[in-house]
Amino acid sequence: MIQPRKPSPAESPLLFEIDDEPLQETLTAWGGVPLAVQAFRSLNVPASVRQHVRIKQRERGYDEATMVESFVVLNAVGGECLDDFQHLRDDAGLEEMLGHEVPSPELARQFLNRFHSEEKLEQAREGRKPEQIAFIPEEADALSGLGEVNRELVRELGRRCAEQRIATVDQDATIIESHKREALRTYEGERGYQPMLAVWAEMDAILADEFRDGNVPATMSPLTVAQGPLPHCRRRWTLSTIGAIRPATRRNC
Repeated sequence: MIQPRKPSPAESPLLFEIDDEPLQETLTAWGGVPLAVQAFRSLNVPASVRQHVRIKQRERGYDEATMVESFVVLNAVGGECLDDFQHLRDDAGLEEMLGHEVPSPELARQFLNRFHSEEKLEQAREGRKPEQIAFIPEEADALSGLGEVNRELVRELGRRCAEQRIATVDQDATIIESHKREALRTYEGERGYQPMLAVWAEMDAILADEFRDGNVPATMSPLTVAQGPLPHCRRRWTLSTIGAIRPATRRNC
């Protein structure tokens, strides 16, 4: 005798009903953002920014810490350009979670421009040797202050993770292609930039960085990047760099 077949779940009605009345709650597509922001704030980064990064001339508008936090949020959600700030501004739930609105793309662009110093560029250009083409300008005060913020963050990470006694500093330069008029040609031929990063490998944390023009070779003054945070790193460390720079190991720098 043939047993009757069970009804398929696909034959059943859906277990929810569509209500065409709009919801009163505020929704967001970025529910994971508070995790990154909580880490940012619990590590005292806003207070460090207030101390070391001073570019505002008036009290009104976004303060420096709010601007820096907004850029952290933009990176956390995968933003690729300043225009992506508009997508975040369109999300009312995100503003409610953060306690502040993120800046507009134009305001964010103006904020970044305040870290640029044409005077420092001209000084470095004039200070080149006759046979020298590439140069690395000294950082402006605002950019140097942002670097100090990162150093304080690294120190706080080290304090909270005291059991991590080894620090491998992985340093390299990465070509970032750009179509800006100011971008110079890299050794691969395309126009762009070639920033240098020093990463604490065991903690997956950026120790230091240096923004460079595309024509600056990776072997040009590489130790100035890695050695910046090392005096604050009371650990056995290994420096692993690129090219002809020999890896070195030291203790309790």
